[in-house]
Amino acid sequence: MFERISIYARMIKFSHTIFALPFALSAVILVQRYYPITLWDMVWILMAMVGARSAAMGFNRIVDIAFDAKNPRTAGREIPSGRLSLSSAKWFVVIFSVMFIFASAMLGKICFYFSFPVLAILLSYSYAKRFTWLSHLYLGFAISLAPIGAWIAIAKSFSLPISLLSLALMSYIAGFDILYSCQDKEFDENEGLFSIPVKFGIQGALSIAKLLHIFSFACFVLIFFVFEMHIIYLMAVGIIGLLYMIEHGLVNPNDLSHIDIAFFHVNSLISMTVFAGVMADEIVRRLWS
Repeated sequence: MFERISIYARMIKFSHTIFALPFALSAVILVQRYYPITLWDMVWILMAMVGARSAAMGFNRIVDIAFDAKNPRTAGREIPSGRLSLSSAKWFVVIFSVMFIFASAMLGKICFYFSFPVLAILLSYSYAKRFTWLSHLYLGFAISLAPIGAWIAIAKSFSLPISLLSLALMSYIAGFDILYSCQDKEFDENEGLFSIPVKFGIQGALSIAKLLHIFSFACFVLIFFVFEMHIIYLMAVGIIGLLYMIEHGLVNPNDLSHIDIAFFHVNSLISMTVFAGVMADEIVRRLWS
């Protein structure tokens, strides 16, 4: 059973949940300043996050099975390698889609109603590279719904300030997805797939990713003012800026060998630093109140 669970976890790269989940939890910390939150709220939010991401990643693996089988970098993935059957993957997507919808329903009617278009957005990303080089931004937008969703789950309404956290997440995700897709530039060109590296070349793609991360950093700074954060949060933002510089220093047009380090290790630190900064701010706020 453990091996079976491990196969499913590897299929959806469960460890990559660390990229978006800290942003959703940061939204929860911010919203609880204004609205009460219960333990069950946290349970359903976590279930919704796991369900949505698992369904989206599983669906992506199903839709891209033909491309994954051709690409040497992805041919060893669970479905093309035969370690997981296509029918098992489909059932996986159905189960976790239902989990997401059910958890959303438990968070209230508004979350239940929005769960359907949100799920459609998450699943439809898998087709984006077939039609537009803006697929990286589409991915960032889809994932950036997490903080907004967490806010609405508690507040039962939308508030414009939380969009800053979502914009920070969107540009952060889109930027490192561009970096990651540089590895597949030649493959995407040969297969007729669209991406920013295909459209603008490796150097152009790295420049666009850098601009997106500058925008992301600016959003983190604005959060300091809009949510009246303490200096400890601003220190975390400074660390994030340094991590962005390290990430882009690891990748250059002539050497893409460090992309995996930049993609997982550095980005994991960025996400955790965001959460740590928001959490530390809340602790200081309560101590001083």
